[in-house]
Amino acid sequence: MLVQISLSCAFWGYVGIHLNTVTCIYKYIIAYARVDLMTNANIEMITGDPKRAIRTLAWPLIASMILIFINNIIDSIWVAGLGPEPLAALGYITPLFMVLVGFGNGIGAGANSLISRYIGAKKKDEANNAAIHSAIMSVIISIVISIVFLLSLETLLNIMGATSVIEYAMDYGTIIFSLTFVILMPPIFGGAFRAEGDIKRSTIPIAIAAIINMILDPIFIYTLGWGVKGAALATGLAPLMSLILILYWIFVKKDNYLSYDRKYFHHDLKMYKEILVVGIPASLEQLIMAILTILVNYMLTIVSGPIAVAIYTAGWRIISLGLLPAIGVGTAAISVAGVAYGARKYENIKTATRYSAKLGLIASIIVCIILNVFATQIAFIFSYSEASSQLEPLIASFMQLMCLFILYVPFGASAGNVFQGLGKGTTSFILTTIRELILVLLFAYLLGFVFGMGETGIYYGMLLGGFIGSVVAYLYIELYINRLIKGKIEGSKI
Repeated sequence: MLVQISLSCAFWGYVGIHLNTVTCIYKYIIAYARVDLMTNANIEMITGDPKRAIRTLAWPLIASMILIFINNIIDSIWVAGLGPEPLAALGYITPLFMVLVGFGNGIGAGANSLISRYIGAKKKDEANNAAIHSAIMSVIISIVISIVFLLSLETLLNIMGATSVIEYAMDYGTIIFSLTFVILMPPIFGGAFRAEGDIKRSTIPIAIAAIINMILDPIFIYTLGWGVKGAALATGLAPLMSLILILYWIFVKKDNYLSYDRKYFHHDLKMYKEILVVGIPASLEQLIMAILTILVNYMLTIVSGPIAVAIYTAGWRIISLGLLPAIGVGTAAISVAGVAYGARKYENIKTATRYSAKLGLIASIIVCIILNVFATQIAFIFSYSEASSQLEPLIASFMQLMCLFILYVPFGASAGNVFQGLGKGTTSFILTTIRELILVLLFAYLLGFVFGMGETGIYYGMLLGGFIGSVVAYLYIELYINRLIKGKIEGSKI
């Protein structure tokens, strides 16, 4: 819009019609002021009171994440109508899909962290350059991941134990990983939007993708009769409109705080490194979760067979939905902690950490109560067909037990995300690995196999390991921040 007004002003000035020239200049100033006011408001919010910033950033994030998971749950609901085998196949693809989403979220977190620190240090040109570097990286990573997964998909599924449902799993996975770029790129751009406090533009595309997927699912799966392939197409094609909208905002409308103009781009390998220092560990954290799901599926297959995998797949999707308030609050803390770190306001980091844990815990308690009370009704949505009706009480029991997992996630999530905001992605990754992989699997194996508790023992082990890991992570971030405040640890170098 500003470009169009500028061109119009130049024309009227040239022909000497001064009234129109003045009018155009006025319009230009008003238009510029509107953009400036919007961006300044976002920046003032993100650099101001940490509690207010987290609240402002968190709730739209939580809403958009809920839509994403409802979207995934709806996939499961519609696929469940096809029978237990297609639902189990979806369970085997889910951890691989998590890896894909993890790369997008991870690189987005890396961009968020770096850009936030530059904004906190009041270095806008460097922030613009970092945003451009993250966009370039999104294209490269999309191509690489798509090729790797398509070439290795069948082998991976066989290793995971999906032999009995390999046809369904291949139908779903091949389509998903062929559309990697539309799934991976929006969250990377979203990280840049969150860094500048533009929460609307970081969440609206996610909501659009989820809603479109909900509409396409029944049409593709049943109306057109494409079955599992239809579910995959709906999941893969829905984010395309989101990506188009994001590119319109960035390269056509150009009214956000960060600029992707070529004049701000200066090729700098250190920029890629800084993004990857947080982005790769953050991506690997999602990989850790995927590996956990794969190994839990494998253990459940040994002790109980595919039915147990189907129960875990359906029930864990609901538990994952319940984790979103804590994850959303923690994700908001990346931006707030990054800005505070760049500005060397270390007390604000402590405030952000404690407040995000507190807010996440309150929301998690509410979610846990809801899941306990309505477990049977929720389980029904995965067992409405005759082919899967026997799963209802089993899924309900799973949710009533595993909702306890939700209660201590706010502490681990807040710790990990604050470390990401500080640019300490490796630390966050190590804590996540200890919490979500080593301790959870160790106790799941001990209780499930060594103590012979079977399927129930695996679930109790997951609860115990996750609890210990979350407590350790939170205590460590508190210790780190206190040392940072006292000057015992070197602060931001930006």
